[in-house]
Amino acid sequence: MFNKNIKLVIAGLIIAYAVYQFVEGNIGNGIFLLLFSLIFIFLYFRNELILLAFLRMRKQDLEGTRKWLDKIKNPEAALIKKQQGYYNYLHGIILSQKNLTQAEKYFKKALKLGLTMDYDTAMAKLSLAGIAMQKRRKREATTLLKEAKKLDKNNMLTEQIKMMQQQMKKI
Repeated sequence: MFNKNIKLVIAGLIIAYAVYQFVEGNIGNGIFLLLFSLIFIFLYFRNELILLAFLRMRKQDLEGTRKWLDKIKNPEAALIKKQQGYYNYLHGIILSQKNLTQAEKYFKKALKLGLTMDYDTAMAKLSLAGIAMQKRRKREATTLLKEAKKLDKNNMLTEQIKMMQQQMKKI
């Protein structure tokens, strides 16, 4: 909703007013304002529209996810680097149902920008491996599968990785 820099300015102003409240002897108000400023600092690092898009994605509502992502007008200016990675990651997931070439472009851009969680990186590499396998690029798919397997520390993607390895043997 707010630009990333505006969020920091608002947090700074609230913190300054909290310090003023401490000086005036209103300790309760100062503590409340400090806690309130944490909301804007949190939203600087975690964009609210991307959080809402993830909630839609959890419900398997791809169209709702797309609507929330479309509300971000200029992702390069409005989002920090990691948020841009997740923006592209979500677009890649949405487009993997329809257009594999576009989805591949978004997944590669998301990996280039970086994803915070190893699971998300593994999922992006697994999706890229599936796209490479469908495009008959077996060597690239094998490399991406190995990388995804290394990143999957909680063994949440082991079934998908095994299934994809079985399909690669048929190629």
